[in-house]
Amino acid sequence: MKQIYLDNNATTPVKPEVLEAMLPFYREQFGNPSSVHWAGRMVSGAIEKAREQVAALLNCSPAEVIFLSCGSEGDNFAIKGTAEALRDKGNHIITTSVEHPAVLETCEYLEKQGFEVTYLKVDSDGMLDLDELEAAITDKTILISVMWANNETGNLYPIEEIGRIARRHKVRFHTDAVQAIGKVPVDVQRAQVDMLVLSGHKIGAPKGVGAMYLRRGTRITRFMHGGHQERNRRAGTHNVAGIVGLGVACELARKNQAADYASVRRLRDKLEQGILATVPHVKLNCHPNPDLRLPNTLNVSFDYIEGESLLLFFDMKGIAASSGSACTSGSLEPSHVMRAMGVDIVLAHSSIRFSLGPDNTEEEIDYILSELPPIVQRLRDMSPLYHRREPTPLHCDECRMVQKVS
Repeated sequence: MKQIYLDNNATTPVKPEVLEAMLPFYREQFGNPSSVHWAGRMVSGAIEKAREQVAALLNCSPAEVIFLSCGSEGDNFAIKGTAEALRDKGNHIITTSVEHPAVLETCEYLEKQGFEVTYLKVDSDGMLDLDELEAAITDKTILISVMWANNETGNLYPIEEIGRIARRHKVRFHTDAVQAIGKVPVDVQRAQVDMLVLSGHKIGAPKGVGAMYLRRGTRITRFMHGGHQERNRRAGTHNVAGIVGLGVACELARKNQAADYASVRRLRDKLEQGILATVPHVKLNCHPNPDLRLPNTLNVSFDYIEGESLLLFFDMKGIAASSGSACTSGSLEPSHVMRAMGVDIVLAHSSIRFSLGPDNTEEEIDYILSELPPIVQRLRDMSPLYHRREPTPLHCDECRMVQKVS
C-alpha cells in the first residue's frame, strides 16, 4: 500500500543530514556542556555553532537565541515572562482568536491572575483587521501576540505591519512563528518583533527542541528555575543532540527555502485546483489569495460528511492528512479556528487540512486526486444530510426531460 504523508504541519521527518549531525552527541560527545572538564568543553562549542545557525536564519545575533524544549514552552515563556516583568506598567494583552492553544490557554491563565486580554476577531477568510488591533491598544497594553502563520488555514498575517504598530505605541510584540519557519522568509529585524518562537520538529529536526528569539535588552522574567543555563534565562540541562539537529535544520532551511517554496506551492496549487474541479460542495477555509498563505497548506471542507470519516478512508488508502491541528486531535469540538471564522458547525466538522513537504511528489498528488472523489461520494451516499440537501436547479435539457416524463 502507498504511504503518502500530507500532515507536515503536525510534524516532519528528521532530515538525513540532521540525524547524521546528531548521532555523535549520543555516543562519543556525550558530555554535559555545563561541565568544565574536557567532556563538557567538547560539546559546548557545538551548542554555540547551532546558536549561530539559528541566528543566521532569523537575522539576529546569536546572543539573542535561547534554546528551549518546544514551541509551546517558548510561547509560555514569552507571554508569562512578559506579564511578570511588566506587571508594574500594565496588565493588558492583545492576541487573536485563532492562535495556537499554547498562546490562548496561556492568556486564559493570565486572565485568572488579574490580566485583561483582548482576543481580536478574524473575518470569514480568517484575516485580521489592523485598525481593530491598533484601536485595542491602551495605556495598559504591555504585549501584542500574533502568530506569523496559522497552523490550520495556512494564512499569513501582516507581521511587519503589526511590528510597526507595536513599535509606534511602544508595546512589546511576540509572534509564534512555528509554522512559518522554513516555509517563508522570516526576518526579525524587518518584522520588528521582540520575541519569536520556533520548533525543531516542524523543519526536519527532532521533537523536543525549539528556540526563542529575545531581542537584546528585552526585560523578561525567567520561566524555568533550577540552573544557570542559557545565560541564566532558562534552566535545564541542554538537549545537546537536539540543539545540534535544530542548528543543521535551520541551516538547511536557509539554503533550500526558495526551492522548497516553489516545489510545495506548485503541488499544493495542483491539489487545490484538482479538488475544486472534481469534487462538488467544497469550501476553502483560508484566504482566497494563495500569496497570503503558506505555500504548503490547504484547508478545505467537504459538505455533508464528517472529516474524521474521510480521514479513516484516507488512511485505508495510505494517505495521512489531518482534521485540524495535531494539538486538538481527539476533541469532539470543532476547530476554534473554524469557529472564529464563522464556519458553520457542521461544515467545520468536515474540514481537512493537507500540509505538504518538500518530499512530496506530483505522482502522489495525482493518486490523491484519483482516490478522493469516489471516497467523498461514497460517504455522501451514506449521509442523511446529503440526501436532505436542497435540490440543485435543473438545466434546461433536464427540465425538458422531466416534462416529457410527466
